[in-house]
Amino acid sequence: MNDLHKLSSVKMPYGKYKGTILIELPENYVVWYHSKGFPSGEIGRLLGLLYEIKLNGLEYLVYKARL
Repeated sequence: MNDLHKLSSVKMPYGKYKGTILIELPENYVVWYHSKGFPSGEIGRLLGLLYEIKLNGLEYLVYKARL
């Protein structure tokens, strides 16, 4: 499974938005995480990618990859 598919299927494992699919996380939450520092491991890597995608308005790529 590639990273775009993961962003549209993996759920946030903890925190305020636990259970929310990553692409559906609010932008302000992802930006907050960026300023705080992403966690280590795959979830941190995916959140970093999500930050770049949301920052550049590229969410449509993730939704397109869902098809």
